[in-house]
Amino acid sequence: MSIARIKKNDTVIVTKGESAGQTGKVLRMLPKKGKALVQGVNVIKKAVRRSETHPNGGYLEREAPVQLSNLMPYDPDKKKGVRVKVVQEGDKSVRKSKASGKTLD
Repeated sequence: MSIARIKKNDTVIVTKGESAGQTGKVLRMLPKKGKALVQGVNVIKKAVRRSETHPNGGYLEREAPVQLSNLMPYDPDKKKGVRVKVVQEGDKSVRKSKASGKTLD
């Protein structure tokens, strides 16, 4: 279940949930689950046991995946999420903002 409007390294805004209104860069896509990891969004605390990599143990803060349906590409000029259309330019498919017509790729 992949949504072609969002790709890795895009800046996105969260539209629903506890993190609604926050923006961040997509770090990793999980297309089979229909989720993405976004930098600084949906941060959780994970308990870690003592080990060689974490000698003191404790809690680590890390990003949890967010549903793709709750994300929109972010336009810094308009300061809001934008809808995307895919347009053929020559022999390439390009993602463009429906509001401004600006390319996202």
